[in-house]
Amino acid sequence: MSNLPDEAFRDTIGTIDEGGKRKFIFPKKPSGKFYDYRKIVSYVLLAILFVNPFIKVNGNQFMMFNIIERRFNIFGFPFWPQDFYLFVISMLVGVVFVILFTVVFGRIFCGWICPQTIFLEMVFRRIEYAIDGDRGSQSRLAKQEWNAEKIRKRVLKWTIFFLISFLIANIFLAYLVGSDALFLMIEQGPIKQASNFIALLIFTGVFYFVFVWFREQVCIIACPYGRLQGVLLDNKSINVAYDFVRGEKEEGRAKFNKKEDRALTGKGDCIDCLQCVHVCPMGIDIRNGTQLECTNCTACIDECDHIMESVGLPKGLIRYASEDEIAKKEPFRFTARMKGYTAVLFILLSIFVGMLFLRTDVQAVVLRLPGQLFQHNGEKISNVYTYKIVNKTMKDYNDIHFELIDQKGEIKNVGKRHFKVPKEGISQGTLFIEIDEVLLESDKTKVKIGVYNGSELIETTTTNFLGPRSFN
Repeated sequence: MSNLPDEAFRDTIGTIDEGGKRKFIFPKKPSGKFYDYRKIVSYVLLAILFVNPFIKVNGNQFMMFNIIERRFNIFGFPFWPQDFYLFVISMLVGVVFVILFTVVFGRIFCGWICPQTIFLEMVFRRIEYAIDGDRGSQSRLAKQEWNAEKIRKRVLKWTIFFLISFLIANIFLAYLVGSDALFLMIEQGPIKQASNFIALLIFTGVFYFVFVWFREQVCIIACPYGRLQGVLLDNKSINVAYDFVRGEKEEGRAKFNKKEDRALTGKGDCIDCLQCVHVCPMGIDIRNGTQLECTNCTACIDECDHIMESVGLPKGLIRYASEDEIAKKEPFRFTARMKGYTAVLFILLSIFVGMLFLRTDVQAVVLRLPGQLFQHNGEKISNVYTYKIVNKTMKDYNDIHFELIDQKGEIKNVGKRHFKVPKEGISQGTLFIEIDEVLLESDKTKVKIGVYNGSELIETTTTNFLGPRSFN
């Protein structure tokens, strides 16, 4: 089955040599139907990635993850620290979706959607192929002495890689601090925006290091998702898989001989050309079965189909299939496990959508001042409160005031009765609530407060009002 005995191949990694040093992989340039599809998907996703932070919906950046200021925008919806529960639920929805997708389709996310794979395979490697050539040329250039040709190619490639890394770092910073802050940094220059500029250089260095040296080791060493596949995958999951039943048959794989009929000799359809190994960007042999390093990039499918076509054998020796489909000829079925994950995903989505509709653009909190009792003002009872109003929108509220709802009484704001809450801002202060003693039915009354902008009710909140205890 394999040139390595039994499961010995699992004790080695394609990016590390026997001495434990970094071993660079020089994959053959892929081509074929799936590669063409991946290019279309990749460049569409790259366009979305680059455009997203510069799109605004109702004044809100379409996507932003400002961890420092704890502000997040997802699809144009702003999430403040007060909305953190919504952000958590949205992340849980994403995690369950990825788990379900992995259980059904294996690591298709890694090969088709992951930004690391897209940038490495569809941007940096394609530049590398253009400058250094295909697999053989790259291998020879790596072993070549540092002459004029190698210096020229290395300097050109590394310069382009640095510029692209710098561009990616700018986009990444736009997601973290916002596109407005990025444009301000460009306008004011690195001296006035020293902290952001230092962050930009750090991100540039990280991306440059990843795509020049670390590369596929991100998927093997750094990314936790690859480690999860051993738990999530089973015999029903669809993966990029080698049809060992057809490829090995009774006599195993063997070199192609056009003068013999392989069906009569009992030899498998695999002609042991090793092209699936040469084209693999992770340096593995897909014929050894499911492996941690495999990202389901489909390069081996295209290459094997091309070889099968050239020798007159049926395509699909390597294809998307489950292990049960190959070994037992069982068609794909939506298993109970998959249905369970789907149910959990549906429940989380329902909760998230419900909370999203209940979410308000303005959040008001009114709390009694700690340690303060009620006060008598003639026939009226007065309580003192602190308030905080959070404006989550991109518009100013210029005429904010409070009124009691369903309760006769008066609210007196310390300072101006009508005040302003700026866009994406917070206003806080102190207020008094006065209610006639005869209107209080107990020593603790729940009152409902309306927050108005002019005549428009924009939010309601409740608080407790304390009065004298009745002995009647």
